Amino acid sequence: MNEGRVTASNIKKINRNRVYRMIYQEGTTSKFQLVQLLEMGLSTVSYNLAALNEEGLIKFDGFFESTGGRRANRIQIDPVARIAIGIGILSDRLHYVAADLYGHMIYKDTYPIPYEHAADYYKSVGEHLQQFISSHAIDEKKILGVSIAVQGIVSRDGHSVNYGVLMHNSQMTLDDIKPYVPFPCRMEHDSKAAGNLALWNLPDIRNGVLFLLNQNLGSVVITNRVVQWGDHMRSGLIEHTCMHPDGPLCYCGKRGCLETYCSAERLEKESGMDIASFFRVMRETNAPELRRIWSDYLSKLAFVIRNLSVTLDGVFILAGYLVSYITKEDIQLLLDMINALTPWPLTEDQLRVGHSGPYTPALGAALYYISAFIDSV
Repeated sequence: MNEGRVTASNIKKINRNRVYRMIYQEGTTSKFQLVQLLEMGLSTVSYNLAALNEEGLIKFDGFFESTGGRRANRIQIDPVARIAIGIGILSDRLHYVAADLYGHMIYKDTYPIPYEHAADYYKSVGEHLQQFISSHAIDEKKILGVSIAVQGIVSRDGHSVNYGVLMHNSQMTLDDIKPYVPFPCRMEHDSKAAGNLALWNLPDIRNGVLFLLNQNLGSVVITNRVVQWGDHMRSGLIEHTCMHPDGPLCYCGKRGCLETYCSAERLEKESGMDIASFFRVMRETNAPELRRIWSDYLSKLAFVIRNLSVTLDGVFILAGYLVSYITKEDIQLLLDMINALTPWPLTEDQLRVGHSGPYTPALGAALYYISAFIDSV
C-alpha cells in the first residue's frame, strides 16, 4: 500500500543526487551557483555539500575571484574518489584500464597472455589484475567493480558467452573468472562496450554505427542513444555483412563477410607485415602495393557505410586499434569514397574518430560501474 510513496528519506536521497550531479555536470561550481541552478534552499545545499565532503566525494579547490564580497569556494567532485576497472580479453593479450568518475582512462597496461578455456588462464586474469592495481598504487577500497569486454556474443545478463567462434570461448562464463576477481564483476560484448564509450564521449549523437577496427572487425548500431542488443544479442554485427558470396572464408564459416576485407588481420596477411610496419612503410615509401591494399580496405568500408547511410540516418564512428594509425588524409579519402557512391553525401561531422585505440572496449566496459555509481550517490 505504501509502494511508490514519497518519504522524507527519498527526498533526501533525491536532493543529494541532484547536488552531486550538478557539481559533476558543471565541473567547477560554488554553493551560490548550486542554489540558483537547482532552485534549492541554501540550507539544503549546505547540508548535502557537508555530507558529500565528509564522504570524500567532493572537494573544495580554492576560491573564485571576488566580485566585491567574500570569495566563494570552488567546488568540484573528486574524480578519483571511486575507480572502475575494465579488462579487454583478446585471443593473444589482456588489456587493463582504470577509469575515473568522468570516464577518463587514468591507467592502462597490456599483458601478452594467449586465451585458453582453462582454470590457469582465468587465474592469470586475476593475478594480472592484482599486478595492475599494485603497480599503479590503486586503493582497492575505491574500486567499484571490474567489467570485462570479450570477443563473442554475451548473454543478456552478462554471465556467459553464447557465441564465441572467433576465440573458441563459447564455454566461458563469469563463474570461471569470479573466484579470482575480489570485486563485483560482469562481462560485456566488446563492440557493445565500444558503443557505450562513444555515447559517453559524444553527447551530441543520437543515431549511428560504430566500427571497431581491431585485429578482427566489430560493429554496433546506436538508435536514440541506445546501443542495440536485438532479440538474441546479435544486433549490429555488420562485420558479417556478405560482400561477396564467393569471397574469402570467414571465421563464422561463411564466405565474403566484411570481416575478411576490413580487419587488421587481413592487412597483415595480405602485406606480410605487422600493422605498425605496414603503416610505417606505406607512409615513408608510398609503396604502390601497400597503398593498393589500404585503398581496397577503405573502399570496402566505404561501400558498407554507403549502404548503411540510406538505412540509418546518423553518424559513423571509427574506433579501436587501427585508429591510432589513421590520418586526417585517410578520413578524407574514406569520406570521398563514400560520397562518390551515396545519393545523400555525408558531411565531415558525420564521420567521427575515437581516441582510445586498442583500449576502447575495456574503457567502454568500465563505464558500467561509473554510471551505476553516479546514479546511486
